[in-house]
Amino acid sequence: MPDRFTGRIAAITGAASGLGRATALMLAQEGARMMLFDRDAAGLAITAEGCPGSITLVGDATSAADLERAAALARTELGPVEFLVPAAGVLGPAKPAIELEEEEWDRLFAINVKGPWLAARAFIPQMREIGQGSIVLFSSTAGLVGSPFLSAYSASKGAVTMLTRSLALNHAAENIRVNCVCPGTINGPMSQASFALAGEGEAQLARAAVMKSRIPMNRFGEPDEIAAAVLYFLSDAAGFTTGAALPIDGGRVA
Repeated sequence: MPDRFTGRIAAITGAASGLGRATALMLAQEGARMMLFDRDAAGLAITAEGCPGSITLVGDATSAADLERAAALARTELGPVEFLVPAAGVLGPAKPAIELEEEEWDRLFAINVKGPWLAARAFIPQMREIGQGSIVLFSSTAGLVGSPFLSAYSASKGAVTMLTRSLALNHAAENIRVNCVCPGTINGPMSQASFALAGEGEAQLARAAVMKSRIPMNRFGEPDEIAAAVLYFLSDAAGFTTGAALPIDGGRVA
């Protein structure tokens, strides 16, 4: 369906790598122009090479000022933003929640929860302007069930799931839909970071094997499989869908 997003404008945070980049590239293939936002200037430039007609801004996803600047620049250079994908996120430390330092907890929630909220606050006024919009947040299967390995991350993603549902109710009457994807273990930078938390060498391999053994489909997901689900939620085909949290995890939480 190469023309679903032709002539339409999106904004993506966390666009420099991982699932943010995969989503941006797939949207570009279907004709969208985008505001690509990330703090990683080099990674952002690489993503932009595959997104003709898009613009970039280096900024902090936890900064209200940076996101307001991104919204204003998008409005001026591209037009009102119809689609928003706040993809910026981090794993945080691998330890029980009560063992985190306060600064670690605050940073995790600032990026994973405050960031999507700030992005929604910055871009929803433009969706109101055009009378429609669609937002896809990034939760996780760890936002649907608890995690002893990444307990604070799980708590932050649980907050994203509920933020999705609350925003969906806030804006349903305005024809602005809000859904979230809940990826399981996906090949890419975040899964590699998760395995690295277990240690080095054999410890990482053992961690990866344990994770794979818990997946009924016996494999990890691919970034494009997540991006395809994001594009479905953004598209007109999901026009009667809002407040949904979709597990994409090979059956792990089935």
